[in-house]
Amino acid sequence: MSVLSGMENSAGVVLRRAVELDNNGRFQESLVCYQEGIDLLLQVLKGTKDDAKKTHYRQKLRSYMDRAEQIKHHVVKEKEEGKYHKQIKIVENSTGYSYENLFKPYVDETLTEVWVEDPYIRHTHQLYNFLRFCEMLIKGPSRIKKINLLTSRDEQENGKDQQMCILQEIQISLLDYGVILEFSFSPSIHDREIRFNNGWLIKIGRGLDYFKKPQSRFSIGSCDYDLRPCYETSVDIFHNNHTRKT
Repeated sequence: MSVLSGMENSAGVVLRRAVELDNNGRFQESLVCYQEGIDLLLQVLKGTKDDAKKTHYRQKLRSYMDRAEQIKHHVVKEKEEGKYHKQIKIVENSTGYSYENLFKPYVDETLTEVWVEDPYIRHTHQLYNFLRFCEMLIKGPSRIKKINLLTSRDEQENGKDQQMCILQEIQISLLDYGVILEFSFSPSIHDREIRFNNGWLIKIGRGLDYFKKPQSRFSIGSCDYDLRPCYETSVDIFHNNHTRKT
């Protein structure tokens, strides 16, 4: 398969996903896929010599670009009116819901600070979840400078020490990337939510801990969270210019 054919196939996969998300009302996610697919298809167009194919690609591009622009205006209008709300139902044992896939549409260059409120960032696998979430933020395109975590203390004495040590390790590691981590504990915290200072508010029924335990350390999905089966949960996404705490 030539490089051009491979790129064309990739564009097709991404754009089909964009249409699927669009049809399901997941507009913010579909917009990201439309933009990615359009970029790929533009590269295919540039490398194509056949005039008939060029005409076909231009027609496809015009259609996708028009739809992407419509979605963009729709999302902007809802955000300005404070009416944006989307719910994602994660079905039991479903895959494809890594932090990167779930949060990517809301992580942009205007994002500099994040607040995570989750009572269950205390056991080892939950701390790994939080670490992966931090890695997702650092990869960009955000310019993250500060992450705030509010969670509960482990109830076991040994667990308390381990929880504190791991959080301090993450804190030190984040400093290498110019990111400050501040964490605090509350014995009464119950709700789970993540707030971005670019206006996005995400509430996940199970917090960051919605992945099932892999069958073994060397089973598929152990490393790649996109391949990890999930527990059933709901994700509610809002946009509000005043979600940031003062």
